[in-house]
Amino acid sequence: MKQTNKKQALAFLLILLPLVGFAHGVSSADQELLRTGGLWAFIQVGATHMLTGYDHLLFLAGVIFYLNGFKDILKFITVFTIGHCITLISATYAGITADEHLVDAVIALSVLYKGFENLGGFEKLNIKSPNLLLMVGIFGLIHGFGLSTRLQSFDIGQEQFLAKILCFNLGVEIGQVLAVIPIVFIITFSRKHKQFPAFYKAVNWYLVLAGIALFVYQLYGYFSG
Repeated sequence: MKQTNKKQALAFLLILLPLVGFAHGVSSADQELLRTGGLWAFIQVGATHMLTGYDHLLFLAGVIFYLNGFKDILKFITVFTIGHCITLISATYAGITADEHLVDAVIALSVLYKGFENLGGFEKLNIKSPNLLLMVGIFGLIHGFGLSTRLQSFDIGQEQFLAKILCFNLGVEIGQVLAVIPIVFIITFSRKHKQFPAFYKAVNWYLVLAGIALFVYQLYGYFSG
C-alpha cells in the first residue's frame, strides 16, 4: 500500500509540476479582451488568473490541509483575502511594482514554507512555528503584490482606472471561491479515510518540491531575462 501511495504521489507530481511554471500567463488574448470587453472583462480575467494561479492555489491548499474546522478555514481564508486585496488594490492604484519573477519567487517560497510547516519541519529543527494566522496575512500581502504586478503588465489605460482595479480584484475573489470549494471538499472527504496520513504526507511533500521548482524557475527567468 505504501508503494502504491508513493507511485500515486510521483504521478501527481509529474502531472502538476510543469503546470506551476505557466501560472499567471499574460496573453495577448487577455489584453485584447480587456481592451474591448469593458469592466466585465476585468472580472473575467481576474477570475481566470486566480483559477490558473497554481502558486496561489497550492499555498491555499497547504493552509487548508493544516486546519480541521470550517470556522478556522473561513477565518484563515478571510485573512489571506484581506491581505491580497490590500496590496493588489493599493499597489496597482499607486503604480508600485517590482520584477514579476522576483515577486513570484517569494510566492514560491510561501508554498515551500507551508508544505515544510505541515510536515512538522519546524518541530524537527526544534524551532517554534511562527503564528500561522500572522504568516497567512503576510503571505496574503505578498500574493496580492504578485497579482498587482500581473495587472500592471496589462495596458489598462486611465479611464475608470480604480473601477478596473476593483473589478479585477472581484474576479480574483470569485476565482478563489471557485477554486477553494473543491479543495475543501477533497481534503474534507479524504480525512474520512484511513489512508489520509499518507495522502497528507504525499501532498505536502509535493508542496515542498513544487515550491522549490517554482522558486528556481522564477530565478532563472529573472537572471536570463
